[in-house]
Amino acid sequence: MRIVILDSFAADQGDETMWSGLGALGDLTVHGRSANGDAVARCAGAVAALTNKVPFSAATFAALPDLRYVGVLATGTNVVDLAAARAAGVAVTNVPSYAAASVAQHVLALVLHFSQDVAGHSAAVKAGAWAASPDFAFFTKEIAELDGKTLVLVGSGAIGGAVARIAEAFGMRVVRAAVPGSPTHTGRTPLADALPDADVVSLHCPLTDATRGMVDARFLAALKPGAILINTARGPLIDEDALLAALAAGKLGGVGLDVLSVEPPPADHPLTDARAPWASRVVVTPHIGWGAIEARRRLAAEATENLRAFLAGARRNRVD
Repeated sequence: MRIVILDSFAADQGDETMWSGLGALGDLTVHGRSANGDAVARCAGAVAALTNKVPFSAATFAALPDLRYVGVLATGTNVVDLAAARAAGVAVTNVPSYAAASVAQHVLALVLHFSQDVAGHSAAVKAGAWAASPDFAFFTKEIAELDGKTLVLVGSGAIGGAVARIAEAFGMRVVRAAVPGSPTHTGRTPLADALPDADVVSLHCPLTDATRGMVDARFLAALKPGAILINTARGPLIDEDALLAALAAGKLGGVGLDVLSVEPPPADHPLTDARAPWASRVVVTPHIGWGAIEARRRLAAEATENLRAFLAGARRNRVD
């Protein structure tokens, strides 16, 4: 059986031994990176394909008659046309929850950046500011305690739950807001009611038609002055033009983004411009929240077990 991984590098960082379990299941070909149009040529004759960002459309399935399985090397499944997969008789799996701990600690790292400015204080010390200070302590900014602050979670699955547990350990009040378009509203606070109380808003919902551009001008206008917005989910959840307008108007105490609408972003993206007037209030990391080494190893192991289950006729993490 031929197995193809289309874009392994983000997960394995060049260490292809991470996929040895998959190699034991068949004839494995590993591509570190593939362009969006490479799936048909590279998966020709394959029974199983694994992808992170390379899309599978109806046309892709039509051109790959031998394909019976697509494993998504992520939690989100928006790269696969699931209706087309069902029509073609192709099983589709994902890997849920593997990065919950990794993403949660990244969320709190971003929140702590804005509350403590550890890097800024360290840079000032290394530049000689402490040595030149007349006082035993000096501050680059006003430090705020997280204790007693309100964190609004938009998305309360495995990752949101992990964030909530850590935030509560800091003494934060956690509000779980209803996600637009989600049928699971039991125990959730309506978003419009939650936002005005938020000191921090953290996004953890999937990208759907109902959530695309969810963080728009109206969403941002509902936030109190100085609120912090964190997005470690999917870039298109945020209307970036609306976010830039809010930043230009002086709203938001901080914006921590691990994802953008286009990845990698263009070199002149205004949210990554160090010269922009809002640059000190924006931190952008290059989609690394999911990528602790433990999480990446779990991803490979879970992807292997998903395919093993499929070959045994069992349903495991099926989303088709």
